[in-house]
Amino acid sequence: MDKILVLDFGSQTTALIGRRIREMGVYVEIRGGGDPLDGDALDGARGIVLSGSPESVYGAGIAPDGNVYRCGLPLLGICYGLQRMTADLGGAVGALPSREYGGVEVVMRGLESALPHAKPFLDAFGGRFTAWMSHGDTLTRLAPGFIEYGTSASGFPAVLAHEKERWFGVQFHPEVTHTERGANMLAAFVFGVCGCSRTWTMEGYLRDVKDEILRRAGSGHVLLLISGGVDSGVTAALLLEALGPERVHLMYMDTGLMRKNETALVTENLQRLGARHLHIIHCADEFFAALAGLDAPEDKRRTIGDLFITVQEREVARLGLPDSYLLAQGTLYTDLIESGKGVGNSAHLIKSHHNVGSPLVEAKRRAGRLLEPLDKLYKDEARALGRLLRLDEALVGRHPFPGPGLAVRVLGEVTREKCDILREVDAIFIDELRRRRTADGSKPLYDDIWQAFAVLLPVRSVGVAGDARKYGWVAALRAVTSADGMTADVYPLPAKDLIEISTLITNNVDGIGRVTYDVSSKPPATIEWE
Repeated sequence: MDKILVLDFGSQTTALIGRRIREMGVYVEIRGGGDPLDGDALDGARGIVLSGSPESVYGAGIAPDGNVYRCGLPLLGICYGLQRMTADLGGAVGALPSREYGGVEVVMRGLESALPHAKPFLDAFGGRFTAWMSHGDTLTRLAPGFIEYGTSASGFPAVLAHEKERWFGVQFHPEVTHTERGANMLAAFVFGVCGCSRTWTMEGYLRDVKDEILRRAGSGHVLLLISGGVDSGVTAALLLEALGPERVHLMYMDTGLMRKNETALVTENLQRLGARHLHIIHCADEFFAALAGLDAPEDKRRTIGDLFITVQEREVARLGLPDSYLLAQGTLYTDLIESGKGVGNSAHLIKSHHNVGSPLVEAKRRAGRLLEPLDKLYKDEARALGRLLRLDEALVGRHPFPGPGLAVRVLGEVTREKCDILREVDAIFIDELRRRRTADGSKPLYDDIWQAFAVLLPVRSVGVAGDARKYGWVAALRAVTSADGMTADVYPLPAKDLIEISTLITNNVDGIGRVTYDVSSKPPATIEWE
C-alpha cells in the first residue's frame, strides 16, 4: 500500500497534515522528526513531508535523519520543515523583523519557466492566494539549487522548488482550511509528484485497529473509562465488537461535573451497545472536596486526572480484575497534541487533558498497559468510525465535552452550587439549539455547530429583579464551527435567537444575572475557556 511519511517536529497541526492526506485515500504514517529512516519506515513510502515546529532551526529544533535527503523520495517541507531543509542543505535561516501570522497574501512568479518535475506541484498554486502563516523565522539565504516561486506580501520566500530534485517547500500551512487551495497543493504533491494510489479507507482502519486490539488484549480483560461522549462511546463500541461483551468492562464516574441527566443517558446508550459489565461510580463528594480552593486551570485538570485514576484503581480492586487488565481510553490525537504529546515529543503544552497528562496515566502508558485505539484520529474521523460501527446518530453527533467536565467551564473555584447553576444554563442553551433551525430550515442549529456550551464566569454583575437591586453570576455562551478542532470560527448565531435564549436563561436559572456571547476564534483563543 502506498504511503506518505510525515516527520513530526512538534507542530500543533502535524496530524492535520496526515488527516488531509488520508481524506484523499492515501495512507499516512507519522514518525518523530529525528527518528531513523530505515527500511521499515520507508517501506511503501512514496514521499516525505517535514512538518512545522514551535522551535527554530538555530535553537532547539530537531534535525531529521540525514537519509531523508539520500533516499530519493520527493520531499515537502512545511514552515519549519522548509527552514530545516534550507539549514541542512547549505542555506541560512534568521529571525523576521516582524512575525508573519494569520492570513498573508502570497504572489507566485516564474511558473511558466518551471522545470517539468516541478510543474505538477506548482500548477496547484495559481497566481496569488491567501495562506495561513505562523512563523517568526525566514530564509535569509536559499540553499543551493532552490528557486523561489512564491513571495509573501512582506517580501519573504514562501514557495520554493529545487531545480533538479523533487524537493519543495512552503512557508505556510496548506493543511489548515484558512489556506486557499491548500488541499489542492497537498494533492498535487501526493498524486502529481509522488504518484500515490488511493488505497486507504476507514473500513481498512477499522480492520487494522481491531487486529491491534486483539493483539494487545490477548485473552485478557479491558477496562474502559467512559464519559458518555463521542470518543469514549466509539471506543466502547469498538472494544465490544473486537472482544465481545464478556471481556469489556465499562466504568463511568458520576463526578458531579457532568451535563444534566448525563448518567441516565450514558446508562441507556451503553446498554443499547450490548454492554454487560457496566459499573456506575457515584463519587461527586470526593471530586468537590479535592477541587476545593483550586482556581488555576492546570491545577484543576491535574487534580481531576489523578483522582480519576485513584477512584478507578480503588473500584477495579473491588471488581477483582486480574493485574494484567488493559486500561482503555477514548483519547484522540488532538488531546495528545494539546498536551504536548506529539509523535516526536516536541510539541508544546497547550492544556493538560486528564486522560493524557496525569502522572498515573503516564505510569500506565510507560508500563504498556494503556490502550488508546483512537489516538491517531480527529473528532470527525472518530464520528465516521462510529457510524461504521452502527452507533446511534444521537451519540455520534454529540458535541465534544471535556474530560474534566464542568470543572473547566466553571472559571475559578469549583463548587457544587456553581456546577448546578451551570448545568441548567447549558441545558437550556443546548435544548434551544436543538429546537431552533438554520435560516433555510434544513437542520437544527445544533447540527450546524461544531461545539456549543456555556461557561460560568467568576464575577457577579449588578441587575434588577422586580424592583430590587440584585447581584447575579455572569454566564458566557460559546458556539463555534470547525473541521477538526485545531482551528475554529465563531458561529454567527442570529441576534434574535441569542436574545431569546438569554432571556430564557435569566428568567429560569436562579443566580444568573447576565448572559454574554463569546466571539473569539481559535487561534488566538482556544475553544474551551480553560
